[in-house]
Amino acid sequence: MLEKLKKFITNKNTVTIIGLLLIIGILYFVYNKQIKDATNPVNVPVAKSTIQPKTLITEDMIDTISVPAVAVKKNTITNRNNIIGKYSNYNTMIPEGSMFYTDTLITEDQLPDTALIEVKAGEILYNFPVTMESSYQNSIMPGSYVDIYMKAYNDDNVLMVGKLVENVKVLAVKTSDGLNVFENTSERRTPAFIFFGVNPEIHMLLRKASYMYNYSVVLFPVPQGMSYVSDGETRVSADELKEFINAHTVNVVENTVEDNTELETQYDEFGNVIEG
Repeated sequence: MLEKLKKFITNKNTVTIIGLLLIIGILYFVYNKQIKDATNPVNVPVAKSTIQPKTLITEDMIDTISVPAVAVKKNTITNRNNIIGKYSNYNTMIPEGSMFYTDTLITEDQLPDTALIEVKAGEILYNFPVTMESSYQNSIMPGSYVDIYMKAYNDDNVLMVGKLVENVKVLAVKTSDGLNVFENTSERRTPAFIFFGVNPEIHMLLRKASYMYNYSVVLFPVPQGMSYVSDGETRVSADELKEFINAHTVNVVENTVEDNTELETQYDEFGNVIEG
């Protein structure tokens, strides 16, 4: 029997069959393992409700569900502790029931202010106050262009109006609490400021005009493509308005010291600064 068994084992056909059976067995084992690994349920955190951009994520905003392992990608966050305390990305809304991914969450110090990012070199950010009415019922949006008009009474008490600044790009629209009006899709936010960048000369001009209370100066935006028309007002050009503003305000020029010579402040006997 041993001799017959030896001949059977050393037979080429037998070796081939045994080899094939082993290969089939290994393939079957590997295939079943892969199927099992892919279909085994995995617990992953998901959004309990829709999360708006730039929202601090807390424990009560997270739920846990069981999904097949194959549905979990490399960038899927499976540990809820890696989610709590993070913010939803500024350009991302996380839908209800959605899993959390590494590129949809950022830390607090990574939160950008779009208005600051988009200000061009050489320009200064200006926060222009608006209301629901002056923003045309919240129709002025980031990326749109507006003209800034001015109304005022001149020295003869004649009401005048004209376009002071034109073609400024709106970078952001925010509430009085500094929230971006158009980033939230679930709540109605009231605009309080529009932000845009202007060169230093225009920035100073707008600042001056905003403090000319004695002349009842009012600045208001008009979206491009629209025109401001009102009867009984004297229309003036931007140059006339600039001359009017500059004629009733003064620029404060900083004193400069030539040759790096330090100036010594002089005081009188009462401790008051002596001018000149």
